[in-house]
Amino acid sequence: MTAPQPDWMSDLARLINDPAYARWQRMVAATGGCARPVHLSGGSEIVHADTGEILHDYQSADGPGGHLLKACGNRRASACAACSQVYQADTFHLIRAGLSGGKGVPETVSGHPRVFVTLTAPSFGPVHSHRDGRACRPRKPGMLCDHGRPVGCRTHHHPQDDRLGQPICPGCYDYRGAVLWQAHAGALWHRFTLTLRQQLAADAGMSRRAFAQRVRVSFAKVAEYQRRGLVHFHAIIRLDGPDGPDQSPPDWADHHLLVRAVPVAARAVELLSPASELGRWTLAWGDQLDIRPILLDPRADGLSERAVAGYIAKYATKGAEASGTVDHRLSCSACRGRGRMSVMAACGLCHGTGLKPGLHLDALPVSEHARTMIRTCWDLGARPEFKALRLRPWAHMLGFRGHFSSKSRAYSLTLGDLRSARTRHRAAQARQQHGLPASDDATTLVLGHWRFAGIGYTPGEAIIAEHIRQRVQTARRIAAEREEP
Repeated sequence: MTAPQPDWMSDLARLINDPAYARWQRMVAATGGCARPVHLSGGSEIVHADTGEILHDYQSADGPGGHLLKACGNRRASACAACSQVYQADTFHLIRAGLSGGKGVPETVSGHPRVFVTLTAPSFGPVHSHRDGRACRPRKPGMLCDHGRPVGCRTHHHPQDDRLGQPICPGCYDYRGAVLWQAHAGALWHRFTLTLRQQLAADAGMSRRAFAQRVRVSFAKVAEYQRRGLVHFHAIIRLDGPDGPDQSPPDWADHHLLVRAVPVAARAVELLSPASELGRWTLAWGDQLDIRPILLDPRADGLSERAVAGYIAKYATKGAEASGTVDHRLSCSACRGRGRMSVMAACGLCHGTGLKPGLHLDALPVSEHARTMIRTCWDLGARPEFKALRLRPWAHMLGFRGHFSSKSRAYSLTLGDLRSARTRHRAAQARQQHGLPASDDATTLVLGHWRFAGIGYTPGEAIIAEHIRQRVQTARRIAAEREEP
């Protein structure tokens, strides 16, 4: 007797022996090897507008599996490596266009004053950290905190130590303040952009309205999670003329004006947490502030345009999972973590817990520091004064609910512009392959009827899709190296 084969092995054999296997491979490759593609059933027709003649007809029922696969488009690398790479590449070109020009942005924008700024979170308690050649945190012999723990740490942590970012004493760490700061991080960034414009105008000796008539301030930023579970923002700040990147700012609006104004604006920004019997926290940026010039010459003492664009694009696909938490919501989808559908009725899906059915916070595969921050989000989210912060739905993000990457309107083109251009390019390729008129030809109409039919792969399909993703990734990397060494 032979042992039974695993399910994935049987499914893999079925897939490879399917007559439509080659067509299925091409369809998966068209998604870039997406890990969780959307299955669509239906079809589309290209019809001559005057005669009604069907020039081309596609029906998903004629394809492998009876479905058309569409990439999920998830930006998170932990959810879909293939789609996150596309998102990362789009973000790179979006940021690079605002620094070097291209894609509709004039190349003269590279001569505008711009800096790369890092805004950090304040300290809510000492944490283990990696210091080259030095102990984590010096301490005096015999000094203990109120919980009986040593105040410092003499360990020389290596970069992969699991203790990095964890509080030296969890009892002394201000978890409530950390969660509330995280929940207001987006508001702090917005307040910083307003304060910076005011400071620039004051340093230039004019009102804010008069300054705005002569100079436009453009931003592009990304949020990065530190190991301690708090975000800090990497931002590009650029000065333009009043018409945006097409116009240079006045000579007096130079790099020195920008460098002087940023620290003053960062120190001036403060917010108060909602009033509560637990106390009230003054929320501000941390003491660590980094300002670096962005230069055309990468050999100079600064950051090159390509390095800055690559740095921001890298973190645009990462989330809170980099700090030891999970990448999915923990709250019940029906009641959004409230535990009740109304004042009188408890949620029947989560039975009043507010958590996803079958989920327990103590059983989450996260670090103890992340678990404590999640539980703090859960406890504070139940209090009416913090209801507007929506801490429970964003507990998996450790309270942060702002945009990971964002830009001001005039910085450069949008992600939608890049995606529309890619869609038009692929549509033109497909029409040329089938001998059809161009997509902008008014003599043709596209009639489509599609419906959702599922998501994901079977176990065997997932194995082959991952191999296809690796081949597509290798081909893209080689093409990029040939295009720009």
